Amino acid sequence: MIKLEHKTLLDAGVHFGHLTRKWNPKMAPFIFMKQNGIHIIDLNQTITSMQEVALQLNAIARTGKKILFVATKKQAKVVVEKVAKDLAMPYVTERWLGGTLTNFVTIRKLLKRMSVIEKNIHSAAYKNLAKKEQLVIAREQKKLNRILQGLANVTRLPSALFVIDVNKEHIAIQEARKLGIPVFALTDTNTDPDLVDYSIPGNDDSFRSIDIIVDYMAHAIKEGLELYKKEKAETLSKQESTEEVKVNGAGMSKTIAKKGVKIVQGVAVKKTFSEASKMNKTTRFKPSVNKSKETTMAPNIASNPAIKQIQATTASDVASNAVVEKTQTTVAERELSNTTTENQQEAPTSNES
Repeated sequence: MIKLEHKTLLDAGVHFGHLTRKWNPKMAPFIFMKQNGIHIIDLNQTITSMQEVALQLNAIARTGKKILFVATKKQAKVVVEKVAKDLAMPYVTERWLGGTLTNFVTIRKLLKRMSVIEKNIHSAAYKNLAKKEQLVIAREQKKLNRILQGLANVTRLPSALFVIDVNKEHIAIQEARKLGIPVFALTDTNTDPDLVDYSIPGNDDSFRSIDIIVDYMAHAIKEGLELYKKEKAETLSKQESTEEVKVNGAGMSKTIAKKGVKIVQGVAVKKTFSEASKMNKTTRFKPSVNKSKETTMAPNIASNPAIKQIQATTASDVASNAVVEKTQTTVAERELSNTTTENQQEAPTSNES
């Protein structure tokens, strides 16, 4: 944060209060003295209050929440609008619409109407309207822009209000207090500091005074926003790295499943289908001498459907061969018996001759 010095505040006229006859007695603790009928504000308390308010606003900005700047008085309009735009914060520098906070639903409808007009005003349909209708729409757009320009990107209620001149912005302060929204304000000697949650005693009529105080708050808010963006970026990077690890893990498990690799307590046992088939071939054609290995491989051979089929085919072949051999033996025996009978019949015929 910027270092605050008494001389800087004195040069800006932050210590000048209102006429003594216009003072509010509740501001007495913040008044240093009277001079030429004017109250002089204690700058020590001003600096302490500025530092306290800056810390609070910094904490709000660090959470990514919005702070609404309210300054409708002429001296503060330009300064507040510039700072709010730089910080991308909502602001009200024209007339405060009653119900901006307490009747936020209606305000959102007006904001939606304003955005619709801005989109349609450049369309061909708008150009085809009569001149009178175009003029009515243009006037409505101008009015809405003038009043709601600073609230164009607001989608929800702000988390805090920063107000210049408590007396002038009393309606906004009342609405915020009804909703429990904390109010930070620059309070002059003619205001009631009890109406706000955090007050900064100082001159709220001088352009230079308002400029230096608002600029100090802007630096605190900017630091908070930068920390918020940094933390958000770190969180996103952590989430992305976690998701990448999950995706990579899922891809590895799919690859392992496709290759037939089993995972046992986080250890990959490389047992592919090709290796299993090789093992079956080895046990079929090259039986091992080792009995322990034979007994180990026996369940695998018995469970292999291909080997079962081969065994069945071999058995059927053996059976068919046995039948053929038996048939051949029977035929040979019959031929032998027929030959013997013929020889016996030829023998008596030769004897008779």
